[in-house]
Amino acid sequence: MRAIRIHQTGGPDVMRLEEVELPPPGKGEVRLRQRAIGVNYMDIYQRTGFYGQAAMPFTPGGEGAGEVVQVGDEAGGLKPGDRVVYSAATWGYAEERNIEARLLFKLPKSISYETGAGMMLKGLTAQYLLRQTYRVKEGDTILVHAAAGGVGQILCQWGNALGATVIGCVGSPEKAALAKKAGARHTILYREEDFAKRVNEITKGAKCDVVYDGIGKATFPASLDCLRPLGMFVSFGAASGAIEAFNIGLLAQKGSLFATRPTLFTYMADRARAERMARDLFRVVGRGDVKITIGKRWPLAEAASAHRALEARETTGSLILVP
Repeated sequence: MRAIRIHQTGGPDVMRLEEVELPPPGKGEVRLRQRAIGVNYMDIYQRTGFYGQAAMPFTPGGEGAGEVVQVGDEAGGLKPGDRVVYSAATWGYAEERNIEARLLFKLPKSISYETGAGMMLKGLTAQYLLRQTYRVKEGDTILVHAAAGGVGQILCQWGNALGATVIGCVGSPEKAALAKKAGARHTILYREEDFAKRVNEITKGAKCDVVYDGIGKATFPASLDCLRPLGMFVSFGAASGAIEAFNIGLLAQKGSLFATRPTLFTYMADRARAERMARDLFRVVGRGDVKITIGKRWPLAEAASAHRALEARETTGSLILVP
């Protein structure tokens, strides 16, 4: 079978489509024929070595959906033909793969493979951000950076369904329209406006209960100025570069703020918690509170093109590769 392989970290061109021998699934594993593969900024971090040097060569990708075709011993009750999805795993950019059964969730028949592959990493990220890191409630005001992106649109929809006032920060009028459609009551064009000043104007000085920031360096520390006293700054990504070290006293100066840098892996480490998170996501998608938009599809062989588009911030919604 074919898979994308990386022999050295670097730009999109280091990804090569190669023939790979796949052994039978081992104990606790299943073989999965992938029907759709999610593309996420985390894959770029893997490709560039942002999270540290991986053993070479390796296959990037942490999200997908497909059909079980073979099971190893002690595969958790899974059987050939089961429709499954996964997140928080490597080896995603491949036609077929072996994967630990404990990382899989059965995909409801009402949800397509493409939707499943486009929603797990982003949707589970939105779940922990909105329901665990800061538990959004009716009447809250939240600021979502990159509100037209994959995670951003889910945050807008889900936050709106929870009764929050959502402010979406975006880079163009076209993306503002997408954020509005997703449930953002207000939008800010960050390239044309001082977003902290606009938040203050929109909220009449009350500011936000929480800021969800997946941008990083370019939006810090201005994101702190969008928070009410005792508000929470949630940094969950670094699309513009990592936030550099700062004097923690800044949080006191700006209103005894809270700041956190959570990761999906921490929340997903406990299987019982992970299953609750997945059920919560399937529920809001199933009842229509959250609609997953597939922004663009590429063949597996064109993974480099997908990465270029994502890094250039030319994309909206969820992105997938089709094996």
